[in-house]
Amino acid sequence: MCTHQHLHLNPTAAALAAVRNLGILAHVDAGKTTVTERMLFRTGAVHKRGEVHDGTTVTDFDPQERDRGITIFAAAVTCAWDGHRLNLIDTPGHVDFSAEVERSLRVLDGAIAVFDAVSGVEPQSESVWRCADRYAVPRIAFVNKMDRPGADLDAAVTSIRDRLHPAPVAVQVPIGSEGGFVGVVDLLRMRALIWTSGFDETDAMTEADIPVELVEEARQRRHDLEEVVAERHAAALEEYVAQSQLSEHTLRTALRDLTVSGELVVVLCGAAYRNRGIEPLLDAVVAYLPSPLERPAVRGVGDEPDSAPRNPDPSGLVAALVFKVQVTGTGRLTYVRLYSGTLRKGESVLDVGAGQFAQVVLDVEPLGDPARPASSSSRR
Repeated sequence: MCTHQHLHLNPTAAALAAVRNLGILAHVDAGKTTVTERMLFRTGAVHKRGEVHDGTTVTDFDPQERDRGITIFAAAVTCAWDGHRLNLIDTPGHVDFSAEVERSLRVLDGAIAVFDAVSGVEPQSESVWRCADRYAVPRIAFVNKMDRPGADLDAAVTSIRDRLHPAPVAVQVPIGSEGGFVGVVDLLRMRALIWTSGFDETDAMTEADIPVELVEEARQRRHDLEEVVAERHAAALEEYVAQSQLSEHTLRTALRDLTVSGELVVVLCGAAYRNRGIEPLLDAVVAYLPSPLERPAVRGVGDEPDSAPRNPDPSGLVAALVFKVQVTGTGRLTYVRLYSGTLRKGESVLDVGAGQFAQVVLDVEPLGDPARPASSSSRR
């Protein structure tokens, strides 16, 4: 399985602005493959939820993965949400397969770090987080398994702060605890988001007023969130000083800026297995993680020292990175991150590592079906 990282072979700047290239990172058993499956289901990319314990997931497609119930190989899938194209890479959580994580992080524009609501930061959580630090990948966090006994969002956020040393800010308040976890309060919109069934494939999120018993807590947490953001964002500080509060638009804009710069990590929560918290997570991906246009330009190997960096321009010179090669029964699949230019079937591109040209063979699925991403391979 091979998925091309970009939306189209000839994307416009507007199309690129609606692309999110992101990975799902976590310690083994934190639930990242389930999170990925629920994202695919909620976006309509698949019509039946895959389950790790049943061996029916989309991303754990290798027989070894399905037998063991863990992710071994990074797998790329594509879906669409709110007019945006989400290219997801589900990475392994087991320490033995950390090379798959590193090669994926090298080409990602953003990531979702998944944490267990009971265990918080675990050993491999730290490893993948440090790897993301090395490549300066902006992240948001999702505290999963809020329906488990002992689940505690505040404790998980504290462990993120103490062990990973970012500035995590929760933008939600859980409604209910452990087996009674039924939803969250959205602190930006000050609305309750409720999931009723949790196991029914037709179950959907509903909005409601904040429960009376949580109104004061939600107001205090919203105030604390505004203060943290205003301390780090000039425009937010100016509005906060003038009005003693921040509008939803200003707060959302500031959180995006601080996420892209790495100064803050937005934290959400949910219970992926029970389908709770996935829609707000998808909204957060679109709202806070960067598009390819917002990431630093790259410089190609062999470029002259005074040459201009390569920006994501389809009409520019081709600059691409092969980040994974997979040998299958039908040939070799080459995973490519295209940073600049356009790859066309039959053309040859210079393989700098090998010092020779490689012919591009592209096999493109219909662009109208987000559940069927474009795939690419190259043969020398």
